[in-house]
Amino acid sequence: MKNYSRIISIIGLLFTVAGCKIYKDVQAPKAELPVAFNDEAAKDTVGIGALPWKSFFRDEVLLALIDSALKKNFDMHIALKNIEEAQHIVRQSKWNNVPTLDLNITGSTIIPSKYSLNGLTSSQFLGSNHIEDYSAGASLSWEADIWGRIRNTNKAALAAYLQSDEVRKTLQTDLIANVSKGYFNLLMLDQQLRVAKHNIALNDSTLHIVTVQYNFGQVTSLAVQQAQAQQLIAAELVPQLEQEIALQENALHILAGQLPVAIRRHAILDEIKFPVELSAGVPSAMVRRRPDVRSRELDLVIANAKVGISKAQMYPALRITASGGANALKASNWFNIPGSLFGVVGASIVQPLLQHKELITQYKLTDIEREKAVILFRQTVLKAVGEVSDAMVKIAKLKHQELIVGKRVVTLQHATANANSLFQNGMANYLEVIIAQGNVLQSELDFASIKRQELSAIVDLYRSLGGGTN
Repeated sequence: MKNYSRIISIIGLLFTVAGCKIYKDVQAPKAELPVAFNDEAAKDTVGIGALPWKSFFRDEVLLALIDSALKKNFDMHIALKNIEEAQHIVRQSKWNNVPTLDLNITGSTIIPSKYSLNGLTSSQFLGSNHIEDYSAGASLSWEADIWGRIRNTNKAALAAYLQSDEVRKTLQTDLIANVSKGYFNLLMLDQQLRVAKHNIALNDSTLHIVTVQYNFGQVTSLAVQQAQAQQLIAAELVPQLEQEIALQENALHILAGQLPVAIRRHAILDEIKFPVELSAGVPSAMVRRRPDVRSRELDLVIANAKVGISKAQMYPALRITASGGANALKASNWFNIPGSLFGVVGASIVQPLLQHKELITQYKLTDIEREKAVILFRQTVLKAVGEVSDAMVKIAKLKHQELIVGKRVVTLQHATANANSLFQNGMANYLEVIIAQGNVLQSELDFASIKRQELSAIVDLYRSLGGGTN
């Protein structure tokens, strides 16, 4: 009776201590954020990152490609399967606090040696040369979660599930950005192909005039060769651009989980429109939306849980067991109740001794991992702010470049028209025409490239602000 009192006292003491936490959670540090991005006053607190992607993008072909990518992309399918796995683990973790119950039915026959103690005993008392044993029962085992090991295991499972969804959202934002930038690149190639074909027509006209002049002895063969070379420069671009268009179409279809075919489209690069006010909002709103930042916060939750688990393993564990059922040496007496009934109840406290050093090391390692999670959280926040700032700078500078190159294109187009007119009237030589045509070709190609870079920078700003998750 005295021993039972001691056990009850120890158990009561353990449950009392359980009310006190044996470790302290580290909270996610407050993100160090600027008041505004690039010292620009926010036009609104939310920003374009809060817009759903179906509202931010307006081109129907692009919307269809993004929708297909989110539904059929194989990486997205894998991410969804990872979420499914995490869901099963969370559901299973809810059973961690439930006692383990095992049912068993056994029947055995032992034939001992005639000269052994068991053989002599069975012959003398049972009148048989063999021993039968029949048993049917249930055993129950339960570990009291005194130090929070099971509680932290459940917490880690839930955080891992939430994190798998944040990984899916990160993949979704990347897919939306990659598909849209690929589509804009395709429209740029279309525009450059039109420029090349238009310049081929201009060069054909120039080559025709130079050839006529050569036939009349007004210019040398060098003039014809120079005109032909300029025409070939533009002509060479056509198969090169057609190849790049086909490759870009294939890449977009693969992202969208479709077989590669030509993409039917009617839009041109200059028709792509975004909201006039590209507000970045306030940095704190961006941090709340970014799935990679939220994933780092969940990393810290998991790291805290692992610290709690490793700390709990250093303390004694209380296990309560019970078993009961029916047992008999003869099948006829197996369920002769109550004589065949048996029951055993026990409690044990297990304290690791030889593994203590190993457990301390494991605890220190998990504590270091937690410190690393804090560092990675800060790094991710800083990276997020940097991405927003980079995109804003790119947009501003590319808009400026677009204005400059646009003026250059208009000027060179006028210069080319004037050079052709003067050349036809004998007031300019063929070199002036060829130089003008070469300059306008390169300027028009550059203009299309800058326009595509600007659109891509706007997409980068949208993604870096956490856009595309809804």
